[in-house]
Amino acid sequence: MNLSAPTQIVFIISLVIAIIGILAALGILVFIPIASVWIVLIAYIVLAAGCLMRGA
Repeated sequence: MNLSAPTQIVFIISLVIAIIGILAALGILVFIPIASVWIVLIAYIVLAAGCLMRGA
């Protein structure tokens, strides 16, 4: 399996999603009804998809 580095925009999107998840875990964003673990998992999936897809 060939992996490639994600583009900068994919990395920034996953970073923003991860920061939202961390803020939800700290209780700063209490209006988000999803558990913070799932939010951070979504960020990791976005980053992994960016590494698996060539040119994404």
